[in-house]
Amino acid sequence: MAWDPDQYHRFRSEREAPFDDLLDLVAPSPGGRVVDLGCGSGELTVRLHRHVGAGETVGIDRSAPMLARAAGLAAPGVTFAEGDIGGFADVAAWDVVASNAALHWVPDHGAVLARWTTALRPGGQLAVQVPANADHPAHRLVGDVAAEMAGAFDGEPPADPVLSVLRPEEYAALLERLGFAAQHVRLQVYGHRLASSLDVVEWLQGSTLTRFRAVLSDADYAAFLERYRTRLTAVLGDRAPYFYTFKRILLWGRLAA
Repeated sequence: MAWDPDQYHRFRSEREAPFDDLLDLVAPSPGGRVVDLGCGSGELTVRLHRHVGAGETVGIDRSAPMLARAAGLAAPGVTFAEGDIGGFADVAAWDVVASNAALHWVPDHGAVLARWTTALRPGGQLAVQVPANADHPAHRLVGDVAAEMAGAFDGEPPADPVLSVLRPEEYAALLERLGFAAQHVRLQVYGHRLASSLDVVEWLQGSTLTRFRAVLSDADYAAFLERYRTRLTAVLGDRAPYFYTFKRILLWGRLAA
């Protein structure tokens, strides 16, 4: 993916709100080992480390630009490394496995969460936040525009990764099958007051549209954005300000000690 830390952080406070709620679910584990899967630019990894009171926290991501930004935050007890979060498969090595807004980028959530659970020590905690906004008109429209411009892609346009997200009750049932003694799963709607409806384009350029930026030429990506802006205005209207509703699933579980 063509991740741009500056673009992603244009709506930093709005993107951090779900992380704050996820962090409230995580109990301290003084001196414990924490891994943050899909750590991005690392700021939230540092906050997780401090909240848990961890002895060691490792942030893992596969985006070179994000890891380059995170490297400046490395400190005693906090390190960052390149890796595939979908294939992460340590055994009984961590007290907290956390992932904020990253799980949807990998397929087969049942298998992935099973591997992440295996990585936990007895009494360990799993904490995950994942977007669930694929049915929002602005998000559905992304797929429509991609289909209209199918000829610009080498093969099929990249699919929306949020379509792989399960329903909240399915995650709850999965945590039960994986043996979590306690759990909390909820769907939450976050309301973001943006300056205008077209700011949704800027928001999505920092996240889901990266999949198109990575495979299109500069000219084709510019054409994609122009068509998307035009279609978005027709669907949402040219509104200022614009109230952007965004659904997310927060899930937490603790294994028996």
